[in-house]
Amino acid sequence: MTKMKVEVLDRRQFVVASGAGAAAIIAGFSSAANATPEKAAEWIKKLTNGAKATEGKIKVDLPEIAENGNTVPIKVSVESPMTADNYVKAVHLIAEGNPAPELCSFYFTPMSGKANAATRVRLARTQKVIGIAVMSDGKVYMSQTQVKVTIGGCGG
Repeated sequence: MTKMKVEVLDRRQFVVASGAGAAAIIAGFSSAANATPEKAAEWIKKLTNGAKATEGKIKVDLPEIAENGNTVPIKVSVESPMTADNYVKAVHLIAEGNPAPELCSFYFTPMSGKANAATRVRLARTQKVIGIAVMSDGKVYMSQTQVKVTIGGCGG
């Protein structure tokens, strides 16, 4: 029978190993590629099947300055009669500066009555938030809003 040798870390070795592990994790998070305007445009193209978006019909309501990027209130509404022939199929919110461009999506039917939604989102830094409304007839509308995210009262 083979004996296994077990080494026990002393306190100093444990602290050094823990610090190195934490530094590796933080480096992994900080090196994660953030979304860019180009990545956001690719995501929009994917969501809209390449349809060209025009300004109008959709309103994205965000605070101009968000004091806490962890919980930014956002409201979205789309002008639509919401009839069987003419309604909003989906609303997508995209951020250009988060780790991933997609924030959230809302789906509607004519039975929704109105195309309104509200939630809270996390924004990593000051950036542009884009709202995309996909209509039942295939038309796509968009709206863009710049949000300044402050960190502890300082610009971010």
